[in-house]
Amino acid sequence: MSIVTRPTTGPSLLGGSIVLPVNECRHDLPPRRVSPWTGTAGTAGTVAVVGAGKMGLPLAAQFAGHGWDVIAVDVQESVVAAINDGRSHIGEEPGVAELVASAHAAGRLRATTDGTVAARDADVVVLIVPVMLDAAHRPDYRYMDSAVASIGPGVHAGSLVIFETTLPVGDTRGRFAPQLEAASGLRAEEDFLVAFSPERLFSGAALRNLATYPKLVGGLSARSTERAGRFYDAVLDAEIVAMTSAEAAEFSKLADTTYRDVNIALANEFAAYADRVGVDIREVIAAANSQPYSHIHQPGLGVGGHCIPVYPHFLLSRAPELTLVARSREVNDGQIEIAVEAVREALGGLAGAQVLVLGLTYREGVKELAYSRAIPLIEALRTAGARVLAHDPLLSDDEIRSVGAEPYSWGSRADVRAIVTQTGDRRWRELDASWFPDIALLVDGRNSLSALALPAGVAYRGIGVPARRAIDSG
Repeated sequence: MSIVTRPTTGPSLLGGSIVLPVNECRHDLPPRRVSPWTGTAGTAGTVAVVGAGKMGLPLAAQFAGHGWDVIAVDVQESVVAAINDGRSHIGEEPGVAELVASAHAAGRLRATTDGTVAARDADVVVLIVPVMLDAAHRPDYRYMDSAVASIGPGVHAGSLVIFETTLPVGDTRGRFAPQLEAASGLRAEEDFLVAFSPERLFSGAALRNLATYPKLVGGLSARSTERAGRFYDAVLDAEIVAMTSAEAAEFSKLADTTYRDVNIALANEFAAYADRVGVDIREVIAAANSQPYSHIHQPGLGVGGHCIPVYPHFLLSRAPELTLVARSREVNDGQIEIAVEAVREALGGLAGAQVLVLGLTYREGVKELAYSRAIPLIEALRTAGARVLAHDPLLSDDEIRSVGAEPYSWGSRADVRAIVTQTGDRRWRELDASWFPDIALLVDGRNSLSALALPAGVAYRGIGVPARRAIDSG
């Protein structure tokens, strides 16, 4: 693949498909092993991947699959042990387990808890550990600060350090490069190089994403940008986009995720208006998006996951004047109260009422509770006096109890008065209202059940979907 200064694939997505074709690998494999690695085409060195979790392990497997020696670094000894046995500890990423096994068997993948030794042995260090939010919605650096401290003493002359974790604008240069300098006793951009390259991976499709989405790279200088670009050009099959600075690359990831949050907030406000005027928001959005410059997203109960509800706050932590961004967070988080109010109104109150929540993970098919809207939904229902039951095919009974709900056994009879779907799992289409003789309301939080047959007297409440049409379609 080539390295370019502007992406060549983006405009084709306007109003259309979000699925990009997978690029074929055009690398000559195996590459020639060199030490130290200095960026020469057709050569490979050693890379340390710090953070071997749901996104880090696919990266490590990808790099090893392109002929690099990979040292996975993680603080969890169980993760390190699994990798050193040739096993993947993550279960929902197609192809990763096979790549881990083959790379380990070939002697190209090993793991350790010692970041200093890994950095000392590596030509390139890639950090992908969480930066989340604290209770005040400010960036929580505890894991990244610890990771940087662990590798810092091992950074050596010629090292290239790349941050893939999404960061507030300016952190690569202003926060973490100085930490690396202090720990190593070396000077960034003189003795070692530093760059930022945001991960752009979607749970359940990480390897596919690595072969499709353009890889954005921005360094603290032109030299670090070039070296990082050459590294990714050696290990990825996607287009590499060399940006003008680390700050531009940091901002690009925040702009991407914040755009989606704002777009979903707009869709949620459109849905509220559709309810008021009695039209189906799905019809409206499909019609609007037939114009190629419109790409309105879908409304729902809000936004969960590690990315979209988090990264707008990274922007706001540095730019509080972005009022549209702040308002969008309020709109999307406010969807929960709208759903709770719909249940309260339909039942004439929530005290003592049994409510069933379907779908606790932030997205169907992904076993991850990070910022799932089910958690505040359950809290709000319980605070209002409801008894909350819940079901998620990905979670055990103990995991369901851990978020404050009682496990519901799928298909069993229960004295449930209302059901709220928080994900769009296909299993919900098998729902049979006869399981719930006293049910009065179904809140369809992802607009996936409008065709479900409901008996007379059971109200349907979608997100911008007319109740009468939904019941008639059943």
